[in-house]
Amino acid sequence: MPTNPNDPHLLSVDLVRSISEIKNEPYWMTEYRLKALALYQKMAMPTWGADLSELTFPDISYYVKPVVKQQNSWQEIPDSIKNTFEALGVPQAERSYLAGVGAQFESEIVYQNLQQEWKDKGVVFCDIETALQNHPELVKKYFGTIIPAHDNKFAALNSAVWSGGSFVYVPAGVKIDMPLQAYFRIDQQKMGQFERTLIIAEPGSFVHYVEGCSAPTYRSNSLHSAVVEIIAHEGAHVRYTTIQNWSTNVYNLVTKRAVAYKNSTVEWIDGNFGSKVTMKYPCIILKGEGAKGQIISIAVAGKGQHQDAGAKIIHMAPNTRSYIIAKSISKDGGRSSYRGLLKVCKGATGSHARVQCDALLLDEHSRTDTYPTVITAAERIDTGHEASVGKIDEEQMFYLQSRGFSEQKAQTMIVNGFIDVFVQELPMEYAVEINRLIAHEMEGSIG
Repeated sequence: MPTNPNDPHLLSVDLVRSISEIKNEPYWMTEYRLKALALYQKMAMPTWGADLSELTFPDISYYVKPVVKQQNSWQEIPDSIKNTFEALGVPQAERSYLAGVGAQFESEIVYQNLQQEWKDKGVVFCDIETALQNHPELVKKYFGTIIPAHDNKFAALNSAVWSGGSFVYVPAGVKIDMPLQAYFRIDQQKMGQFERTLIIAEPGSFVHYVEGCSAPTYRSNSLHSAVVEIIAHEGAHVRYTTIQNWSTNVYNLVTKRAVAYKNSTVEWIDGNFGSKVTMKYPCIILKGEGAKGQIISIAVAGKGQHQDAGAKIIHMAPNTRSYIIAKSISKDGGRSSYRGLLKVCKGATGSHARVQCDALLLDEHSRTDTYPTVITAAERIDTGHEASVGKIDEEQMFYLQSRGFSEQKAQTMIVNGFIDVFVQELPMEYAVEINRLIAHEMEGSIG
């Protein structure tokens, strides 16, 4: 029986070609997708991390056609989609404190806008499909150079069926003083979302990109498998903030990596709430002398959840600096894991690196693990790794309750103090949201 190229559940050459045709892509991108599909089909599923045995690929929709053309006005978005994003506060955030917003619903960006001030300075903020049409030389130059299709099985899958995602280009010397935000929403059952994000910061520029994700809860599982590539040229500064609050039926399996050239800075601020399984390890390659990298993450694992998160920093040049801070909270039988890599390559003399992992267990049924890897091959370097596991301090609880706070409120306050190093890195509006999420997570966690 012939295959149906329009069947979104059938991962095949026909489907990949169909996606590429729908997007009117150049020949080189179609070929890139097809080669990635061949790689994906040969690769085995990873067995070293979280349990993926319940992820059933034949049930996944690999591409869902957009129900609306992309707009730059919220008024043009259908009410069914607009109401979802309004409930999430996306239009209000754009009006209040953002330089630009992109909103993806299922497989495609449905809304994208950038303030005129930044357009006039040459900043590009659009979906990557538009960038492929309007800035083909930039996309071809950088696409897949930081995370090639053969990097891992899910990077290969994304490379074959990617759809949606952001493209950011900041010209030399331009410093965007307000964040750009992209919001990704899975609303359909058994949905696979495979956005692709590419950020290019030219010398001396600055950009803060904020990513938010969510999905409703269904009985069946969904898959989110994104790829993010960041290029920070000499003296550039890129900050990437993720606040993901997936529902507990989503497998969140993503690959995120940045390259930092001479005297540049890359920061990942990574918040993981929700999902059934998360496997995410943001990576910074310090490729130029004097480059700096920082990764600050938090993972909250509740009932039926496994947050297998961490960080990777690779020092390839002299006098580079890095700092990893990883916080995890496990409750109601949930499991959190820190999986990290710190590598100082030969020749990276004068480099400094620190890793700090702190885990908080809220009950005897929960679990936390640490899998650190530290490799040093250079001379005259300063590296350090420390880890701690603890529980709620009884004396702190007693003190707060003696001052009139309920047990749940006291516990929430202690947890907020535990993750304060993460919250301090967020703009005020996002810090408030994190505190709300923590308060919500703590509901019902007592007793």
